Amino acid sequence: MSDAPVYHIDRAAFAADPYPDLARMRAEAPICQVPELGATLMTRRDTIFAQEKRVEVFSSVQPGGLMTRLMGENMMRKDGAAHMAERRALFPALSPRTVRDHWAPQFRAACAAVLDRLAPAGRADLVADFAMPVAGEALKAITGLTGITAAQMDAASQAMIDGCANYAGAPAVEARCHAATAFLDAEIGARMAELSAAPDLSCIGVQMAAGLPEAALRANVKLVISGGQNEPRDAIAGTAWALLAHPQALAQVQAGRADWGRAFDEYARLVAPIGMSPRQVARADTVEGVTFAPGDRVFLMFGSANRDETVFRNPDRYDLTRDTGPALTFGAGPHFCAGAAAARCLIAEVALPMLFARLPRLRLEGPVRFHGWAFRGPVAVPVAWG
Repeated sequence: MSDAPVYHIDRAAFAADPYPDLARMRAEAPICQVPELGATLMTRRDTIFAQEKRVEVFSSVQPGGLMTRLMGENMMRKDGAAHMAERRALFPALSPRTVRDHWAPQFRAACAAVLDRLAPAGRADLVADFAMPVAGEALKAITGLTGITAAQMDAASQAMIDGCANYAGAPAVEARCHAATAFLDAEIGARMAELSAAPDLSCIGVQMAAGLPEAALRANVKLVISGGQNEPRDAIAGTAWALLAHPQALAQVQAGRADWGRAFDEYARLVAPIGMSPRQVARADTVEGVTFAPGDRVFLMFGSANRDETVFRNPDRYDLTRDTGPALTFGAGPHFCAGAAAARCLIAEVALPMLFARLPRLRLEGPVRFHGWAFRGPVAVPVAWG
């Protein structure tokens, strides 16, 4: 481990609400060892922004890391030329033009179908009943796994992200992750056989067309699922919660003084759906007086960076007048989220405006609890309308 100061956490309390601890870390020990997580955490925005790009020191390559062991070695666990080659292979499926011309109409159709089923009910949980199926249907199209249900997509994604955050080593969590990856591997294999004659614009199709090795293709599809389901699901439901809990912000959007994209960006700053990126130290180095040794595990805490008081005034407030440009919601540098255009389209151009247009007098019907620190979102968002 590094020689950073030691900071202890209570695991359950940190998962329930990491922000008080993260604020103390930023103030007292912005780079600190957390024994309960087995890692050294970087918590300040400018430090993370600078060090994330230094992949020669803080490497994404982690042969023994949870994601690599459980899901295969995907492009997120590669640096340099190896990373860029796979990123280029996936780009035709995720480019802004493909999102605009090919996926956006499918997103709108899927969202309309979900709202058609939901509207007569008069009340729902926005996580399970709206955001989950909308995100799942979108991800089915993008990945090419059109033969599974949205619920199966969501369950597989949740099992994988739980596995990737299983730093406590719970056997049941790991077993669920293995079951999910086995299920997905079978489905990926079936779709590869179907697409072999005519690859399409899906993540499976474009990687086949690029000639990527099958192991890399499979790992990258699972990567897209692990981030492409929970992040939009939680951001759709979470942004809806933020707007309903802050009526003045919703009024700004509905009056045209702010747009849905700004509402999403500020929510994702306040509650980063992906709160952490793990790295492994490749060579000895010193950052801000802390010495790192090869093999050290480092967590870049995006959720903390997005509430850094030296960058964002009143960072614990939801404020649509804020400049969210410095936020690290999608990361930075060579590992900037490859699916950012698809996520923004689905959340801010489709799901949120269609939700509020279709369900009149939408309102919260109870308290909303959030959970997680590596991945964070609302557990349920009970609402009613009409």
